[in-house]
Amino acid sequence: MPTAIIADDERLMRDLLRTRLSQVWPDLTIVGEAKNGDEAVQLVDELKPDLTFLDIRMPGKTGMEAARDIGDASQVVFVTAYDQYAVQAFEQGALDYLVKPVEPARLADTVERLQQRLRAAQPAGDTEALLEQLVTRLRRDAAPAALRWLRVSVGQNVRLIAVDEIDFLRADEKYTLVAWRGDAGKPCEGLIRTPLKELVAQLDAAHFAQVHRSVVVNLRAISHVTRGENETADIHLKGRANVLPVSRTHLHLFRQM
Repeated sequence: MPTAIIADDERLMRDLLRTRLSQVWPDLTIVGEAKNGDEAVQLVDELKPDLTFLDIRMPGKTGMEAARDIGDASQVVFVTAYDQYAVQAFEQGALDYLVKPVEPARLADTVERLQQRLRAAQPAGDTEALLEQLVTRLRRDAAPAALRWLRVSVGQNVRLIAVDEIDFLRADEKYTLVAWRGDAGKPCEGLIRTPLKELVAQLDAAHFAQVHRSVVVNLRAISHVTRGENETADIHLKGRANVLPVSRTHLHLFRQM
């Protein structure tokens, strides 16, 4: 029976990964969980798991530092929200790299490779060849993927929201307000700490547009646009009472409307 530990400073992410691993790999036993890199290294030393699923950004010792300390004692899979570390992760000896929140289909592909690896018990020479192939492939496909999920604070809870469900984003002092469609299309709102200007670069430009210095809108959520005075406009959304401003700088996006 293969064994593994999960290291992530967010309990929500540990629970999600544990659940999805149980769905795609029922025979895998999770023998421990760690909240930081130091705990991960200690658990590997004590429990000697076959696999270690490591977050990269953790308090204290990072996932990268932990992976260097773990070495060959356990096979490492990085699980992180920051895909810019992918090449570095493979160069550190990771067998795979998953972007949070982990999608079942992507995880299933990883599990298949891990199972093959465990069965084959590949020697070090094969490991080096595999890492070289992975790094080469990743560098070839290095274009960053569009943001797919956001973790949004709603009261005392944290919700995992698919970006496709978002109607608009609005800067709100030190936070960004996220407006999305919940169950049965119900309008919902919550806050995240990431500044709007950082989110803009990560959104799919084919579906999201910045229409004001403080507003980004999902183009698929627009009902109609009303032109105003002084080269401005207002955006009306499907099924929402919110009216979003369009500044003069961004009015060209709607010239043909």
